[in-house]
Amino acid sequence: MRIGHGYDIHRLTQGEFITLGGVKIPCNFSIIAHSDGDVVIHALCDALLGALALGDIGKHFPDTSDDNKHRDSREFLSVIYGMVKKKGYVLVNADISVIAEAPKLAPHILSMREILSECFDTGLDNISVKATTNERLDAVGQKEGIAVHAVVLIQESKKR
Repeated sequence: MRIGHGYDIHRLTQGEFITLGGVKIPCNFSIIAHSDGDVVIHALCDALLGALALGDIGKHFPDTSDDNKHRDSREFLSVIYGMVKKKGYVLVNADISVIAEAPKLAPHILSMREILSECFDTGLDNISVKATTNERLDAVGQKEGIAVHAVVLIQESKKR
């Protein structure tokens, strides 16, 4: 078994929606990013890569590449999880904490979990998504950004 931790943070600007965990959430701001800015998936990617000492998402999908501009982050996750499986591992579980003052994420958490469980071809009970605020402290607390921590546990596949 191996454990990986990932972290991502992005700035916010005025807009119409954000994408988190593959879910498009209507709100009055958007995430500033080269890709779709899905901080949930970016943190998950870093956690998976970290578990196998394969670098970080920027190494594999640099924000200097036009190929990654406005790209759906689920594509990043698919490639990275493919790398994990090629190394002979599968996801046991993922635990994700989203830190944001707004929008309210509770109505969207189940949808995020469903999408992510499909991405990993695993049961819903293996994907945890939680949301909290930063109690109005720092840039995240002032609604200038959104941050995510993700922890994954992977194990060698029995199919090897």
